[in-house]
Amino acid sequence: MRIDKYLKNTRIIKRRTIAKEACDQGRVFVNGKEAKPGTEVSVGDKIELNFGTNTMKIEVLKLLEHVTKENAEEMYRNL
Repeated sequence: MRIDKYLKNTRIIKRRTIAKEACDQGRVFVNGKEAKPGTEVSVGDKIELNFGTNTMKIEVLKLLEHVTKENAEEMYRNL
């Protein structure tokens, strides 16, 4: 699954276009490497997001195409 779509499906970022912009600005890293919007993520990958002075680190647990709000948090684990 693409990183921009994954961030939208998990509701970490509300819109896919915002997730794409974050990738384009160099704020998203997958396994320590800067991610492009089309970077593929898989189960077990570590994602780091930089929002100003805040940093969020998560691990991918599931990849789901259609997610309800209740199930979105089951897709990742905070590190």
